[in-house]
Amino acid sequence: MSEESARLLEGLVISDQSGFFDVELSKDHIITCRLRGRLMEEAQSSDIAAIGDRVLIQILPDGTGTIESVLERTSVLSRAMRTEGKRGAGEAEREQIIIANADQALFVFAAAQPSPNLKMLDRFLVAGEKSEIGRLMIVVNKLDLEDNSVTKARFAPYEKMGYTVLYTSAQDDLGVDELKALLKDHLSVFTGPSGVGKTSLLNKVQPGLGRTVKAVSQRRAEGMHTTRDSVLVHLDMGGHLADTPGMRSLTLYDIEPEELDGYYRDIAPFVSECKFNDCSHSNEAGCAVRAAVDAGTIARARYQSYLQLREELEEAYAVY
Repeated sequence: MSEESARLLEGLVISDQSGFFDVELSKDHIITCRLRGRLMEEAQSSDIAAIGDRVLIQILPDGTGTIESVLERTSVLSRAMRTEGKRGAGEAEREQIIIANADQALFVFAAAQPSPNLKMLDRFLVAGEKSEIGRLMIVVNKLDLEDNSVTKARFAPYEKMGYTVLYTSAQDDLGVDELKALLKDHLSVFTGPSGVGKTSLLNKVQPGLGRTVKAVSQRRAEGMHTTRDSVLVHLDMGGHLADTPGMRSLTLYDIEPEELDGYYRDIAPFVSECKFNDCSHSNEAGCAVRAAVDAGTIARARYQSYLQLREELEEAYAVY
């Protein structure tokens, strides 16, 4: 090991705001860092460092640091951020990393108020499947606001596909202990649309956790023009949790229309049975996917979700 390498310290990125990164060396030792020059140049098309990344830093005389390198990632949950132009004719989009190295993702939706947007859930699940995060789960909150049989019927297809579905009510403390057990000693991302009660759930998991997340985000945003979507905080029970403010949309990144079917757990097993290798599952003869929909093996709502998302990707990948 060189003398320079020996001076580098390994840490965990817990916050990213406008090019400033909080790197945790230990629970009570956090260094604010910037990317080394050559890494800043690489960050134009994607986030070179993001929350969840393990990085090597060098501490400067003024107590700040520089990120010298980013260690290899095990998973990346990301979305596309629109820039200028159209894909294929200039840089239409860049990758924004929501979190790196998470070992589980919990997608939080409400049973009611607002009603669950299952097409948006499907987007989250496709992004999750693409990310290579080991465990994807669905948390259905506000169970106290809807008939349980109605709610469970809505999410039954997802349980059938093998996703863990946890039913919770922050109001009634329902499912809170199960949620704590799922989060313990993991690096988790906790995300979903606005208004689903994520903050209330966080405060049930750990008193004041929702306020802690907000405080960290605001502290790092002071004096800066833009803010990032998420911060990584310690859990008293062990592990880290990344909470993201309610997402209004999630645009998939680096998924081509022809490969979308592989990220739908219920559709993927039938793809190889289609008559044509390039089957889009929309109107081709001998389509095993449409046959499975007609037979009730694949939920029709999921099939319609797939068609809509594929059409969106085809438009995004068009060359103008």
